[in-house]
Amino acid sequence: MALHDIIQQLEFFRDIGIESIHLGAGERVIPRLPASVPVAAPEVPSAVAHIPAPDTLDAIRSDIGDCQRCKLAPTRTTIVFGSGNPNAEIIFVGEAPGYEEDQQGLPFVGEAGRLLTKIIESTGIKREDTYICNILKCRPPNNRNPEPDEVIACSPFLKRQIAAIRPKIVCCLGKFAAQTMLQSGAPISRLRGEFHDIDGIRVIATFHPAYLLRSPEKKREVWEDMKQIRAELFRLRF
Repeated sequence: MALHDIIQQLEFFRDIGIESIHLGAGERVIPRLPASVPVAAPEVPSAVAHIPAPDTLDAIRSDIGDCQRCKLAPTRTTIVFGSGNPNAEIIFVGEAPGYEEDQQGLPFVGEAGRLLTKIIESTGIKREDTYICNILKCRPPNNRNPEPDEVIACSPFLKRQIAAIRPKIVCCLGKFAAQTMLQSGAPISRLRGEFHDIDGIRVIATFHPAYLLRSPEKKREVWEDMKQIRAELFRLRF
């Protein structure tokens, strides 16, 4: 790792109030090496050698188009695709757009979104350095829960968004995001606070900011989850 990167990490620790780092006996930092060294492919005619370009966020949004794939299409105002850094190290995945998101076409811009910004920035990360999206791209009527057919229709686009960005960590916000990403029927109280490996990406769940507005006593648990994310992100950078 370059000296500049090491300095950045030390500055990160200083900014969050950590003044010294102690390694336990026998602990080592081991750089990860690729499992294999790529070998150049033999030359072949261009028509055979052509490989489609990987997905981009713009291409995924274009594929969604004026989506009519589920029953939410007639009731939405606008599609809420996602926003943020296309090279983000962290993606936050929520449930579905609410009223303000449906009006503006952007995720997490209402009261829950403002709380999410505070949660993100409590870790020393700027919101604009992350990417934020939802399982559903359209608002369910009256903010009701997502229904299975809607999740089935929409989740492939979320998977493509994650694959295009290739973050180090995905944080699922709330029950529906966690259950969809982790393919589990367990409640969020059991799914939160533990990392899982999915397609080489570290996935963790925590409570949804909208839930915290109703149950502020759970903010402490979310803070513990954010500390795990901060520590894991630091580890993965090495």
